Amino acid sequence: MTPRATPDHHSARPRDRWRLPTWWRRLHGHAPPVPESSPAPADDVRTDAAEAAGAPEDTPTTLWRIRTTVRDEPGTLAALCGALAGHRVDILSLQTHPLADGTVDEFLLRAPAAVPADELKRSIAAGGGSDTWIERADTHDLVDAPTRVLTLATRTALDGAELPLALRQLLGRCTIHSLPATSLGGRPLEDAPPVEGVLEETVMRLRDPSGGALTIERPHLPFTPTEFARARALVDLDARLGPRLPHRRDVLTLPEGNEVTVRRADTRDLAEARAMHQRCSPTTLGRRYHGPVGDADRYLDHLLSPRFGRTLAAYTASGRLVALGHLLWDGDETEVALIVEDAWQRRGIGGELLRRLIAMAAETGSGCVYAVTQSANTGMVAAMRALGLPLDYQIEQGTLVVTAQLTPAQVPAPAPAPAPRTGS
Repeated sequence: MTPRATPDHHSARPRDRWRLPTWWRRLHGHAPPVPESSPAPADDVRTDAAEAAGAPEDTPTTLWRIRTTVRDEPGTLAALCGALAGHRVDILSLQTHPLADGTVDEFLLRAPAAVPADELKRSIAAGGGSDTWIERADTHDLVDAPTRVLTLATRTALDGAELPLALRQLLGRCTIHSLPATSLGGRPLEDAPPVEGVLEETVMRLRDPSGGALTIERPHLPFTPTEFARARALVDLDARLGPRLPHRRDVLTLPEGNEVTVRRADTRDLAEARAMHQRCSPTTLGRRYHGPVGDADRYLDHLLSPRFGRTLAAYTASGRLVALGHLLWDGDETEVALIVEDAWQRRGIGGELLRRLIAMAAETGSGCVYAVTQSANTGMVAAMRALGLPLDYQIEQGTLVVTAQLTPAQVPAPAPAPAPRTGS
């Protein structure tokens, strides 16, 4: 299906010029618009019931995000607002998501803390709402929808790896899976989504501009056509801009005096990554990829793709790639992985890459990061312990999973570069 983009409550759906905007009719019933000579109505819908009722200013309150489905008829929005006003609720923002047979109203509201969620849902049902969903919100949700979308578009424009994260922030709690265009065996992706994408209630499927598919799932709350149109617009922006990475490069001086340049990497570093694999021992490759050494090169296309995460590369002054660090989006979780060429191990490169990757994970809002390695890989275990973060260990049949719990105040900062440089 190809639903068209739909407006928020600040503008009307396309209709002939003799009909009132949808949101006006729903709020005011059959009343005509106020004449130009009269004071204009407020641009947004607010219910300052707490102030009108004389509620104390220091009354504890809770922020809620609520969605409910109502009939697209005159007066339905007014009925909802009236039902909520009975609990001294302050409506801070409203978005409307038109459907074929109704409208989804999304409220961000502040309610007295003493009013439980179930009571709010009962009031909404009494006001004509159905299929109501409610969850706690926080101050970050106070940014209005157009500002949030523009901010996410800017981040996506600057960094190709931001697209999955931007989609997650745009759509709230959801799981995003990136499927490559071909399998590791070279077989093409089956059932690729059409160019216009597919929306099936709680699942979106979009064609990835870099090949393959993006699948977005939100089982607890169906997607609306408006959300589908916004997600597709972000994907279209990514397709138009092509491959891109931030240009920052840091030059690090190792204890013995050698310098390495740390920068972001992508599939354009594929040849150098394969050459590094050739210089690595079977032990190093086996500890990193947990499988046949001969298969190591087959993972690089996936690992270096910005769609699946972020990669940091360490290059020598002569332009030789000696280490790679990966931060991989794994559904709702985040994995970190490292490989350092044998001749450059135990010089602090792996630890520095790991600190930078952990800081990136914290910036994206990840609550934890895990590393999968062999129990005999003492170097990786030591690097994780050196972070100074709470760690959990799980081991099964020689495979060790180390999980670091991230608290922004505890995440170690990368070592400062002695001086800015350009080039590698």
